Order: sequence, then structure tokens, then C-alpha cells
Amino acid sequence: MEQNLKKKLLPFILTIAVIILDQITKALIVKFIPPYTIGAQFLGDFLRIIHVYNTGVAFSFGAGWPDAVRRIMFSIIPIIVLILVVVVYMRNNDFTQVQRWAIAGIVGGGFGNIIDRVFRPSGVVDFIDVKFYGLFGLQRWPTFNVADSAVVVCGIMLIISFIVTIVKDSKKQAENKKTEE
Repeated sequence: MEQNLKKKLLPFILTIAVIILDQITKALIVKFIPPYTIGAQFLGDFLRIIHVYNTGVAFSFGAGWPDAVRRIMFSIIPIIVLILVVVVYMRNNDFTQVQRWAIAGIVGGGFGNIIDRVFRPSGVVDFIDVKFYGLFGLQRWPTFNVADSAVVVCGIMLIISFIVTIVKDSKKQAENKKTEE
């Protein structure tokens, strides 16, 4: 049982690493780049490090909502959801290690942005700005940060791992059916 607990707790190293890296990078941006300016550009203007605040969530959704509504919708509810995710994570013995690491990364990214929502009245610090060449009607992808990156990358990893697990289980069931016949 202790070994099982260790397997469940080890991925939280990623949660802590994402939170620390996210908060350090945001602190550096706040300290060295004035708000709403470009601090650096790479590969022409393909990648820019800028300093903006997002009072909404993904793609600035809800940025215009009243402050009290934003606080409840984007701070309190996500905290409750992340706590529920951790509870399910700890109680579930069926997740693979890849799924556990992916969930831990998502939790780290979620808490990284919640820290900003709670402690930065201006909003979540975003600073990675990438040219998108008009795809989906966007010249530039919406600005993001380390926490956002962790949520997206780990979310994709989690979805792929679920698909792989489903495919493996389907193949196993098909093989079992053949041997029974």
C-alpha cells in the first residue's frame, strides 16, 4: 500500500515544478517588462515576450464580467474543481503513470493561474506571444504563460493516453473473445 501511495504522490513533483516555474517567469516579466509592451522578439516577430494581464480565462473569455462574478467563476470554482480532481486522482487506482503525470501537470497549471487570480488584482500575467499566420482568423495566438502551456500539453497527453488505453483494452477484449470461441 505504501508503494501505491508513493506512485500516486511522485507526479506531484511536476505540479510543484510547474507552479514554481510559472510564478518565477511571471515575476520576472512583471519586474523587467513594463505592462503592455514587448520585451523581446525572436525569429523576426514569430515569438515575442510581452507583458499583458488577462482578467478572463482562456482567450480572455469573461474579461468584461463584473469583478465579483469573475472572482467566483475564475477563482473559487476552479479551486473546488482542482481539489475534486486531486481527490479523484488519489482514490483512483486505475490511472496509468502517464495519466498521473499528465493530471499532475494540469493541476500545477491550474493552481499557477489561480495564484494570479487571487493575488494579482490586475489579472493573470501572460507573456508568450506567437505569430499564427492568419490560421483560424488569428494573426497571433492569444498570449499565454507557463501554467497555460502545462494545462494544454498535459491535457493533450492525457487525452492521447486515454485513447491508447481504450485501444489496448479493445484489442485485449477482441483477443479474449477469439480464445473463448
